[in-house]
Parts: sequence; C-alpha cells; structure tokens
Amino acid sequence: MSRRTFVAATGAALAAPTLADAAPPVGPLVPGLRITPAREEMVPVPGGRVYVRIDGDLAGPRPPIVLLHGGPGSSHWYFLAATALAGDRAVILYDQLDSGRSEKPGDPANWVVPRFVAELEAIRAHLGIARWHVLGASWGGTVAQNYGTARPAALAGLVLQSPLVSTPLWLRDARALKDAMPAETRRLLDRCDVPGAEPAAACDAATAAFYRAHVTLSDPPAAIAAYKASLPRAFSAEIYNHMWGRAEFTASGTLKDYDGTALLPRLNGRRTLFVTGAEDEARPATVREFAKAARADFREIPRAAHSIFIDNPAAYLAVLRPWLARQDKA
Repeated sequence: MSRRTFVAATGAALAAPTLADAAPPVGPLVPGLRITPAREEMVPVPGGRVYVRIDGDLAGPRPPIVLLHGGPGSSHWYFLAATALAGDRAVILYDQLDSGRSEKPGDPANWVVPRFVAELEAIRAHLGIARWHVLGASWGGTVAQNYGTARPAALAGLVLQSPLVSTPLWLRDARALKDAMPAETRRLLDRCDVPGAEPAAACDAATAAFYRAHVTLSDPPAAIAAYKASLPRAFSAEIYNHMWGRAEFTASGTLKDYDGTALLPRLNGRRTLFVTGAEDEARPATVREFAKAARADFREIPRAAHSIFIDNPAAYLAVLRPWLARQDKA
C-alpha cells in the first residue's frame, strides 16, 4: 500500500478489526454529480496523450475548473463529486501521463515537475480556454503550486487541497500523526518501512488503520467505486515508487528533497485558497501556515481526512462555490 495515494486502498477490506474499522461508513453522493462524462478526449501533451473528461459548457459565462489528482500515479476518479459544479461552470478532470486512462509510455524522463506543469498548460491550450480555475490535490497540489507561481494570465483562481509543498514538512507531520496512533499500530508502521521486517498482512493492517484515521474516513459510494473499477488502472505504482519511494513514511524517490516553501510568497494570494480536512494527513496547522506565507485564504473541512471529495463533498462544495464565484468577478 502507498501513502498519499489513498485511492489504491479505499474501499478494500485490508485491515484486521483490531487495527482498523471493519465497516467504515460510505461517503455520500452529492446532488448533481455526473458519473458519465459529457465529453471525452485524448489530448496531446509533452511525452504522449492524456485522457480528459469534460462536464458542463466550456463556452459558458464562468471560467471552467480543472482538477489535478494526487499520487504521483493516482487517477481522476475520486474527483467525481466535483462534477456537481458543472451546472455553474465546466469541470475538467484528467489523468496525468502514465496514469488512469492516459497513455503509458513508461519513460521516467516524463516524471518531473516541469513536465507535469507543461502537461496542464497543454490541456488548456488544446481546449482553447482563455481563463480557468486550477485545483490540485496532494501531489496535484505540487504541480498546481508550481503552475501558479508563474501567475499565468489564464489563472482565475488557484485551490491547493492538502498539498505536498515540502517533503521534509510532510514527513515531519506524518511522524507526528504516526506517533499518535495506538502503540502496536505505531510499532508496526515503524518496522514496516523496512521490507520484510514484518508479515505483509500485518503491515497492510497497520497502514490501513493509519489511512482510516488520516487519509480516507469513508468508502466511496457504490457508483463511484464502480467507476473506479472501470479504469484500466486506478494507481500506477511505477511513478509513485520512482518519485516518492517504496517505503510508507520515508521518501527515497526524486521528490525526497522537494521543498516548495520558497515558492509560496510568489503566488497571487488574493486568488489562492488552501484547503485541508480536519483529520487530514496534510495537517491543518501546517497548511494554515502555508496559506499565511502566501497571504492566501484557508479553509478546514470538517469530518474529512485527505480524501475530502469522498468524505465530505457537500461541505467542500459549499466552500468552493462562493470562493470561485468571487474569483470570477475579480
């Protein structure tokens, strides 16, 4: 199992009852959610073609919003609740190269932050969008933050949801959250970072317990789970292992020294919103400090962990709708 990419574990009965809830709650389906896309395209980007789905009218009066999934190596499925915004503005979901329904060239040369930023801009140019909102979650927040620091004229509003801004700070927070887990779970999590130190089943159970506390409080509703199951791949381990690493609470990949804190003051704070779940592994206190450094807005979503669009989509949408509308007018 992998961290930050809760999508690989959500809905799976991986944990023993002594370590994780045997019957987690099921997240709600919000009104207006669209399972079947109105439009699909394979869009050329640097390195290959990526899958893009669009709901709503790209030519409508309000700028569309595009959402960047986490991982690296996850896919767009857990953003489906965001399609409830499609009555107000077009909603664009896509899978990054080598993920989900996108092409899979499998070239590590593509797995660098600048190419993922260029991928986002290539989608905008291909769709002919003059102005849009960008929402990046977790690793997607890393890409969105880097996109936002250039202050492109096309950027109407930037939402950084539970973002990976700094690997050292992420690991610091993970350590604090792990230390607060029950003693046996904490012991297993520490030992399971060393391959073979504990049986795989015990490691899976301990990891799932941490996920249930800080990554996803709820299983996805059946319709979203079925959509996820229809993807050729919901999670691409090759990218994750290359960029983050194989261990759960350590980083050994290309992102191991990543630190974007110096980029925070370069964001347009008046057009930026930081969001995190109350129980998020991207700890609210840390994300609030990121927002202060960027002179940006901050919102904490109750009854949610890292998977906010699964855990409490209604509360999240209630924050996004008015905030995006204010940026539309700015």
